[in-house]
Amino acid sequence: MATVELHHQQTRILVQAAAAACEDKKGEETRILELDPIDSGLSDFFLVTSATNDRQVIAIADEIEHRLKKEFGVVPNSVEGRRKGDWILLDYVDFVVHVFLVERRAFYDIERLRKSARPLTPAEFDAELKAALAAKTLAARSKASAKKAPAKKAAAKPVSAAKKKVAAPAKTAAKKAANAKKPVAKKTPAKKAAVKKSPAKKAAPKKTSKKA
Repeated sequence: MATVELHHQQTRILVQAAAAACEDKKGEETRILELDPIDSGLSDFFLVTSATNDRQVIAIADEIEHRLKKEFGVVPNSVEGRRKGDWILLDYVDFVVHVFLVERRAFYDIERLRKSARPLTPAEFDAELKAALAAKTLAARSKASAKKAPAKKAAAKPVSAAKKKVAAPAKTAAKKAANAKKPVAKKTPAKKAAVKKSPAKKAAPKKTSKKA
């Protein structure tokens, strides 16, 4: 499925380049018909443009052929009508380019014959192609980022107030139990400062007075 989508995307890029070549060579009323897969056969798109004379018809066809070969290495499977120059058909299998003289285009009215096709201007086609490429690039980047991103760690769940209340007494009890196991150091009584008793002073002997 991915291969089919990629191939279709590459075809769109080639059609866009061919439409740009038509615009550069002053092709008129350039339209891209996105064909209905049911009745389109092998081709996905018709590119239709007009010229005012046969020389311009040939110039537009040559420019498309030259540009696709130079830029993408792609050549048409077949080329028809180059000698007459009133309608040149370039068959690239996945898409077909029709370069008409104005009157020839009106006569064959190829757009009316392909009523189920979706007509797009080159600008509309270009916008759709850019949007598709941008979406594809974004998807590829997202896929690459998802592979590189490390697995997120589970966020710690907040502890509810009720659990905190239960946890608090448990922690207190654990602390008490730990403290109970520790040996209690015996308190040594503080030594009282020895009070030196000073010896009592002996009373001095009384002097007896000599009688004359």
